[in-house]
Amino acid sequence: MSKIRAAIVGYGNLGKSVEKLIVQQPDMELVGIFSRRDTLDTDTPVFNVAETEKHTGDVDLLFLCMGSATDIPEQAPGFAAFACTVDTYDNHRDIPRHRQVMDEAARAAGNVSVVATGWDPGMFSINRVYGAALLADHQQHTFWGPGLSQGHSDALRRIDGVEKAVQYTLPSEDALEKARRGEAEGLTGKQTHKRQCFVVAPESEHERIENEIRTMADYFVGYEVEVNFIDEATFDSEHTGMPHGGHVITTGDTGGFHHTVEYTLKLDRNPDFTASSQIAFGRAAYRLKEAGQAGAFTVLEVAPYLLSPTPLDDLIARDV
Repeated sequence: MSKIRAAIVGYGNLGKSVEKLIVQQPDMELVGIFSRRDTLDTDTPVFNVAETEKHTGDVDLLFLCMGSATDIPEQAPGFAAFACTVDTYDNHRDIPRHRQVMDEAARAAGNVSVVATGWDPGMFSINRVYGAALLADHQQHTFWGPGLSQGHSDALRRIDGVEKAVQYTLPSEDALEKARRGEAEGLTGKQTHKRQCFVVAPESEHERIENEIRTMADYFVGYEVEVNFIDEATFDSEHTGMPHGGHVITTGDTGGFHHTVEYTLKLDRNPDFTASSQIAFGRAAYRLKEAGQAGAFTVLEVAPYLLSPTPLDDLIARDV
């Protein structure tokens, strides 16, 4: 059986993780990386992203490893004209619009695009639906962390005088236990999460920088915020990883009996797990096209067996 010919668009942390992990897939081969840069530190063939169309006949599947702020919304529909695509778009409120745009582009080309894969959106999305469907009378809460927030860390680094910085999102242990008991109704994300900052900056700037952090709208205002100033050596030795994770907790009552459904992720390296999800849903995109489908799909619309390289009959025998 021929392998799925895959290529990567974008070569940041996520693209590098996809490149690293795709070699573990028995049914895929990496044929190239499309980038705006002429040279990359990789042995994989590198092509100019502006010339993607020239390689249409050589690629079955494109892993779109681009940013959600502008790159995916602006560029992803164009890539759907050349091959099946899978992205990790993470602007939750905008996913319905993104799905519609990608559906039109992919359907016109006879391709399949799976959108918003990863862990949230992605695996957490699936588990929110499962939990709510199983327990009609339910409470449901999503907790993020403990883990590094790339967006909030970037916001810290934009403050004048900050040399290096990271921000960790920490869920409240008290709120977690309340959610497990079904007693967290009405609690908001700001009430259930703490923002922990580690910053390298000149000592003379500490007071001003801390004030800017605590008063930064849309990022820190309203949260419990902890600001720690550390030296560069400590930062480099303790804060250069990318851990993350979280919980989806659904509780419900069935006539006096309490039930808890909890899905937990603990990730040593966020980009690697996100890439793992993207690769699995990329396989599904290719299989859906092979079955005659076209258009855009979210993770909620993809049957689980399509994610696995193991044949369906073997999965049924092993896992059902």
